[in-house]
Amino acid sequence: MLEGLPPNNAAFLMRVTCESAAALRIVDAIVESFDPAETAAAAFEGRGTESWDVEAYFGAAPDEARVRALIATVADAQAAQAASFGCVQSRDWVTHSLAGLAPVRVGRFCIHGEHDCDAVGTQEIGIEIEASLAFGTGHHGSTRGCLSFLDELAKRRRPRAILDVGTGTGVLAIAAARMFRVAVRAGDVDSTAVATADANAKRNRVAAVVRPVVARGVAHPALQSGAPYDLVLANIFAAPLRKLAPALRQVLAPGGEIILSGLLRRDVPGVVGAYGAQKIHLVRRLELDGWTTLLLRRSSARLASPHLPRPCGAAARQDCAISPLLL
Repeated sequence: MLEGLPPNNAAFLMRVTCESAAALRIVDAIVESFDPAETAAAAFEGRGTESWDVEAYFGAAPDEARVRALIATVADAQAAQAASFGCVQSRDWVTHSLAGLAPVRVGRFCIHGEHDCDAVGTQEIGIEIEASLAFGTGHHGSTRGCLSFLDELAKRRRPRAILDVGTGTGVLAIAAARMFRVAVRAGDVDSTAVATADANAKRNRVAAVVRPVVARGVAHPALQSGAPYDLVLANIFAAPLRKLAPALRQVLAPGGEIILSGLLRRDVPGVVGAYGAQKIHLVRRLELDGWTTLLLRRSSARLASPHLPRPCGAAARQDCAISPLLL
């Protein structure tokens, strides 16, 4: 959920049209500058034009002068002047703002909305994502970074136990389930996101193996029981990622890998340091649209850990059976 948590009672809208790079900078600046529980933003390609549209939604009336100054700083004065402000009726605003998004292709993945089902190629893994009131459509640089690492990882190994922390719309959990044909445990602190991820899992015919739960970090029996994991995905913010380092080390198998994103460049040293202290070391980094995605690997040496969850038993393995719909 990188563009901000959804203000469910959003009543105020800012809209501006500009070139793509400036649009992405505006979105990032708004999300970084305002309370993410009250503000969210999205940028998407305009239909039949080279320009991009930016829409920002606010739970309370924004300071227009502050927003315009922010836009002028990261884009230009013309865009700041062109920004329009208004009120909107209560609505499923994320679906409205993202309805026109074009499909996103990353490696073998094609992330698309219902309106673009026919765009999926015969050799692609099509994933239909409807945003509803949660973020994660594949367009954001952090999501694309995670998908890129997933696609690369599939060329060298097949993880059998996968965890997605902060699942949002479930796009990464669904992508991993479709790519590796395994069950993926998933959780999110936001109940709206979990409901959205569950609906998307059903839409993509992986509901039997992607069952998201409301959880803070990995503090849920359904997530603990799947450990140890040989792949963990976490596309959230830098601060919670640093705090999660010890908990993720506890559920990560020796030699297991973690894909982390939701990071600006300035966040990387702190996050790498937090995981390095847990013997989880940086393997690669990828930057897209100003967002950094990290691939890290835990030392293969077994560390003493009395709290390390035990592997799935026979009953749990049965529960993780692969749905024939994935084949």
